[in-house]
Amino acid sequence: MANETKQIKETTFENTKLNVVPLNWKEVYYTNCPLVSASNVDEGLGLTKKEYKKIGVKYAFIRSTPLNDWYPHYIHNLDNLIRFGGLFPPVEVHADIRRTRLLGVTQMPAEGGVMMVRAKDDIYRMCELKGKKIGISKSMNKIKNDWWRIQEHQGIELMLRMNGMTMKDIDLVEFPYADDWYNDPAMLTATMELAIDLWLKRDHKHDLAFRPLETALEKGIIDAMYVQSVPLQQLVEDTGKFTAIEDLSRYPDWRLQIANIPAAITCTDVMAEEHPELAVTFMKGMIRTGRWANENKHAAAEILDQQTFYRDIEHTYRGIRDVDLVPNLSLLNLAAVEAGKNFMLSHGYIKNDFDVKKWAAPEFLEQAARELLDEEWKKKTTSKLPQTAGSLASGGRNG
Repeated sequence: MANETKQIKETTFENTKLNVVPLNWKEVYYTNCPLVSASNVDEGLGLTKKEYKKIGVKYAFIRSTPLNDWYPHYIHNLDNLIRFGGLFPPVEVHADIRRTRLLGVTQMPAEGGVMMVRAKDDIYRMCELKGKKIGISKSMNKIKNDWWRIQEHQGIELMLRMNGMTMKDIDLVEFPYADDWYNDPAMLTATMELAIDLWLKRDHKHDLAFRPLETALEKGIIDAMYVQSVPLQQLVEDTGKFTAIEDLSRYPDWRLQIANIPAAITCTDVMAEEHPELAVTFMKGMIRTGRWANENKHAAAEILDQQTFYRDIEHTYRGIRDVDLVPNLSLLNLAAVEAGKNFMLSHGYIKNDFDVKKWAAPEFLEQAARELLDEEWKKKTTSKLPQTAGSLASGGRNG
């Protein structure tokens, strides 16, 4: 494996000071990734915040206070935090850092990634990459999960395999980078009321920080690069300089679509055991938001367009049209989580194995759904009965 850059200083627990707000169980913080999720739709609705208000708990974005740096998003070092984001960081957290609960997931059914080459090059098939250079990034931050590299590594291996090749057939060129901004004072000067505030401050759809190997490909340092998803493919191809020669989303095999997804909802074991009502309340908000999004896909697309990498609102709508935005813990999606975890374990990205089915905590999703159903039952029957209807679980009769 070649290395195209000079030695870069590593960021470690030993040389880094982490900052988190003092623990207060009357506060719940959330964090999410710029991907398709009910949490990101809720940025424009505020339904989850209303659920927490009902129980007298403050619900806020992790960076709404200057006391939190960005690291809890990756290592979950905040007991009263709930994360909804890419799969690989929470897998590493549960395996190697601390115990969490998997509350739900959302899967994008066809976003395994693509292989990009320069449009001017005479390369049209994967087999024509034999002996050529494919880039792969490497974070020098040892505190957080290197999710970008993991999905590149996984995607490259899968594309090669689907074309009768292995890593031995290509020259993998490594591009280390510092990845050290998570507690940089310059990145912590402004607080943010919502997660969406971060993306409103930058043109993330055209920011090459989210396409780290594109410059190397354009300059000819490498001959091909993996791109995470169809939305990013469109943005890269819009330059007219690049084209995709392989697309995992075109295969029927769901095992090829695990590029840092399914998006996972996790809370700490401390929250789950000591304050389960906080996890249930979050899931109530996600169910409400997911149902709204499923019924109003164009409106949801307008919200998500501000935070994701789809080209525009209509492109976002086409991307989410067939996606169920209500989080679940289906057997199929848990199998997808298992596949992602197994890749990380077999390739040394996590040290310890664990049982995904034991990690999953469906009781919180179930309780949230029950409470929502009960609330709806009471609301619909109160106006038709002489007294407020009893709980559905009561099994009794009125009158």
